[in-house]
Amino acid sequence: MRQLFTRYPNKTRRMLEILVPGTSWLLITMPLWLSFAHPAMVAYLIITFDVYWLYKSFTLALHAIQSFITLQAHIKLDWYSQAIKTPGFPRLYHAIIIPQYNEPIHILRRTLENLAKQDFPLKRLIVVLATEDKDPNARDTGTLLKQEFSNQFGHFLVTRHILHHGEVAGKSSNMAWAARQLVAALKGWHITVDQATVTSCDADALLHPKYFSALTCQFLTDPDREFHFYQGAILFYSNIWRIPLPTRVLNTLGSIWNLALLSQQSRFINFSTYSLPLATAVRVGYWDVDVIPEDYHLFFKVYFALGEKVSTRGIFLPVLVDAAESRTFIGSLVNQYEQSKRWAWGVSDIPYVIRGVFLNGQISQSDRLRRLLFLLEHHIFWPSNWFILTLGSAIPPILNPAFSRTVLGHNLAQISSGILTLSAVFLLVVIIIDLRVKPPRPKEFASWKLPFLYLQWFTLPVVSFFLAALPGLDAHTSLMLGKRLEYRVTEKV
Repeated sequence: MRQLFTRYPNKTRRMLEILVPGTSWLLITMPLWLSFAHPAMVAYLIITFDVYWLYKSFTLALHAIQSFITLQAHIKLDWYSQAIKTPGFPRLYHAIIIPQYNEPIHILRRTLENLAKQDFPLKRLIVVLATEDKDPNARDTGTLLKQEFSNQFGHFLVTRHILHHGEVAGKSSNMAWAARQLVAALKGWHITVDQATVTSCDADALLHPKYFSALTCQFLTDPDREFHFYQGAILFYSNIWRIPLPTRVLNTLGSIWNLALLSQQSRFINFSTYSLPLATAVRVGYWDVDVIPEDYHLFFKVYFALGEKVSTRGIFLPVLVDAAESRTFIGSLVNQYEQSKRWAWGVSDIPYVIRGVFLNGQISQSDRLRRLLFLLEHHIFWPSNWFILTLGSAIPPILNPAFSRTVLGHNLAQISSGILTLSAVFLLVVIIIDLRVKPPRPKEFASWKLPFLYLQWFTLPVVSFFLAALPGLDAHTSLMLGKRLEYRVTEKV
């Protein structure tokens, strides 16, 4: 297999681009074509998947509770007082790269104003506004924001990324360019890469005021910091009270899911807004310029370079970001669909990971397979689990009437429904934690809408189909057919 990947890199990649999303399609269609010959096998597979979903629901609730308790405790801690006592504190700098393309200036200004509220010494924060050359407003935006905020931070650098041949437009190529410009600038400021962390900060991300103090504590007391990423709880709560009901349901569930991840270190991979040692980014050759899913890709790039010690450590502090939104109801749904599709495009990175798993002999086989299986589980089930859970149990008895007259066929729907009902119980944990974590209700949110905060959960099957399963299937199908996804910046309101 190793020889195959080495000799035919392009062909094997294309084969995997067909095989991985094809597996999702295989799972979705399995009840349709297998029910004629082996309906009992289909039934047992569906029941097995239902039990798996029950287990996932239980672990989600358990980890969400654990993370919530830790989050509440860490918010109250005086991280700065602890940070100043750690060896190396006076020499540590934090660089924040904010990649942006056509972002409204008020969103960027909000992000920078929030950064200026950090309790860590602002003169040791280095802000890099990473703009794109093809953005017609980039120069004016960069100049204006630098004038407004350069005096508040230690350094304020504006970079302008020109897309070169072989690069893919998006966050990853912009981050790579900005990071290289940052390293060059650090030499003039007499700061070494070993003295700095770098944070990939989305343009709308609002870091908790204690984030960099907490990061400082964890980073300086971590004996294996060169192997670690650090990330807070990504919560889609900045505009949660403003977005339409369908997108509010999805983003609420996504927020609690992200919170629960902080307590699952073995499965936690950095995404969206995260931090790492700048020296580590330099060591592995920065972000790759020919990919869209920059976060997962960078994690595995570091993993294959540095070994199984590589992991993501949770910072139990909230990082508020905007959920997909537009000025109209339909526009908000379209933007959410496109955002979900872009996230699901992470499936395009699996061939890279599979190749690394087979070619990297320095990491134990068990660890390589464990990481790969987690990634496959996440992406293959993304578009397929809705179909299995909602339609799977109904199909075998319909397509095979003889099977419906058996005990298993007659009771399949009831068994599946019973297991899924138990799974729904754990949804109560999500609802309760959401009510405790999200920002207080603003005055403009009418009180008569409050009952819908509970009724909205009954729409979850429909919402998850149109705004999660379908865009996931869209991304998988595009990859399988050889179509490339164009990076689209989510509209900000």
